[in-house]
Amino acid sequence: MRRLSQGIRAALIATLIAGLALFPARVVSEAQPVGKAYRVGYLSSAANVFEPFRDALRDLGYVEGRNLVMEVRLAAGRVDQLPALAADLVRARVDVIAAVSPPAIEAAKNATTTIPIVMAFSSIDPVQSRFVDSLARPGGNITGVAMIADEISGKRVALLKEMVPRATRIAVLTQANHTSGPSQVKSARPTAERLGIELDVVEVRDSRDYDRALAAVTKRAPGLFVVANPTFFDDRHLLAAIAAKHRLPILCEWREMAEAGCLMSYGPNISDLYRRVAAYVDRIARGAKPADLPVEQPTKFELIINLNTAKALRLTVPQPLLLQADQIIQ
Repeated sequence: MRRLSQGIRAALIATLIAGLALFPARVVSEAQPVGKAYRVGYLSSAANVFEPFRDALRDLGYVEGRNLVMEVRLAAGRVDQLPALAADLVRARVDVIAAVSPPAIEAAKNATTTIPIVMAFSSIDPVQSRFVDSLARPGGNITGVAMIADEISGKRVALLKEMVPRATRIAVLTQANHTSGPSQVKSARPTAERLGIELDVVEVRDSRDYDRALAAVTKRAPGLFVVANPTFFDDRHLLAAIAAKHRLPILCEWREMAEAGCLMSYGPNISDLYRRVAAYVDRIARGAKPADLPVEQPTKFELIINLNTAKALRLTVPQPLLLQADQIIQ
């Protein structure tokens, strides 16, 4: 019985020693930090998140549910809702805010002076708008991509004039309360005047106004220039369908809008711009300060022509315009 007790005691000691040998490794394993999930706020006047932004973050190693939390706030065309949505992101204690469109940038700017804000292609001059001190040295908590649509508004009018050479009037579609519309119209006027074109501004509140607005345009102008606006991008299929219904040639901003059925698009590649926005988010996550990150501007613009739409409108696309195109959809 005594020897049995000693044997049991020896077994217990051996088990205890083995357990102690494993214990430090187990403690270290459980004490390893899981890693902070980076909280990215996404603020837009649109109704949807542009998925290439998520894709670009994923390519940089940010995976939702693992090391990334996306706090999405969408105004769905209700620009007046953006200040409250921006304040909600601040309360959510996000690490950075990706702000899409000038009204979203303005709302984020007014909501915080400490959380970094990455502009997603501001379509108006960020210096004149006082978002940043300068493009080279932003100086505050805002940086990002400035796709200054004002600078290419004149080019868009000129392209539409090439498509409808006899036009003496071109309509411009803008959205009420969206700050970038008036500045794009203003920037387009010198080119319009040089070409002998009168600009007819048509304002809508939301998609419920499209049919009425485009029907009115058809009676007054042979072509429509759609300003840069996230809401119009969201509604690209609807806009293209209504334009086709009224046999109205329209020139839009993004490739995706021409692919949806708009006659033409002229602008930078939106997926490329979102990749740049994601790169800013990544650099800030790694410790960079927005004040020290220069604002980027796109340098390449692409002209897309949808020949299927041209045929449906019974339009012959001038050969010089076809030669300028980066892509022809047919």
